[in-house]
Amino acid sequence: MDTDSWYKLLNKPSWAPQPWVFGTVWSVLYPIIIAVNIYIIVLIAKHKIGISLAVPFWLNLFFNLIFTPIQFGLRNNFLAMIDIYLVLATIIIGIIVAWPVSKIISIAFLPYLIWVVIATVLQTYIVIHN
Repeated sequence: MDTDSWYKLLNKPSWAPQPWVFGTVWSVLYPIIIAVNIYIIVLIAKHKIGISLAVPFWLNLFFNLIFTPIQFGLRNNFLAMIDIYLVLATIIIGIIVAWPVSKIISIAFLPYLIWVVIATVLQTYIVIHN
């Protein structure tokens, strides 16, 4: 069974976004919000506080990148749920850590936070109901 068929067969809530919505949202979130803000926070961290400020953002990028291989490659819903909680946690930590340095970066991450909250609830639902 191919990945697309496998995912379609999973029990999902009625409010689950269509697959094309995920692609569209991630195409906007990654290059515009995530990549640019991570680049900015790394520059700020090097000059103002130290590179440790960037750690939550690099961890977030890592956890986000491994979600798809876990969910669709391994087809491991539970491990993907753990991963999406790590994505969510690193966003929250990143926003908190960045706030004293750049409120703009923290605020710019709010759409990403909202989207990942939706994805986290969806993934949790999938784990519970499959």
